[in-house]
Amino acid sequence: MSAPQTAAFIALGANLGDPLTTLRWAVTELRTLGTVKALSRLYRTAPVGGPAGQPDYLNAALCLHTPLGAHDLLAGLHDIEARAGRTRTERWEARTLDLDLILHGSLISDDPALHLPHPRAWDRAFVLAPLCDLHPHLPHPVTGETVSAALARSDRGGVQAHIDDWFNDWN
Repeated sequence: MSAPQTAAFIALGANLGDPLTTLRWAVTELRTLGTVKALSRLYRTAPVGGPAGQPDYLNAALCLHTPLGAHDLLAGLHDIEARAGRTRTERWEARTLDLDLILHGSLISDDPALHLPHPRAWDRAFVLAPLCDLHPHLPHPVTGETVSAALARSDRGGVQAHIDDWFNDWN
């Protein structure tokens, strides 16, 4: 009998090095943590916050069915980021890879090490646009607002669909 699976939504981003290659590698690595069930288009997005002069990001999202609990999944995401050369020295700085756990099933957590749902996801078009590709009617576990409603009220300036089929062998 297999372990119970939880649907987790993960946002992916990169703007240093070769972001497209890094994001493709990250999807492959995420397969070690569960089964990739859906993958969004790739978006080119302007940096939000952080130091001035950063290059644009490439952003995507995926749905991962995983047997891992939220804390173990987050540890796995951080491990993948570290292996991609991610360093954490300044908030919202440019990065080789950013993997954010947006939702883990319907879990709500105020743990200082793991806030779920992700506290800024429903306010960021660069997260919402890829999530909308996956599940436009996905509700926020606390407010009930859907991804598509949040995207409609967000500022989508600087968020452009970039590549539809950027990882054609993910399935």
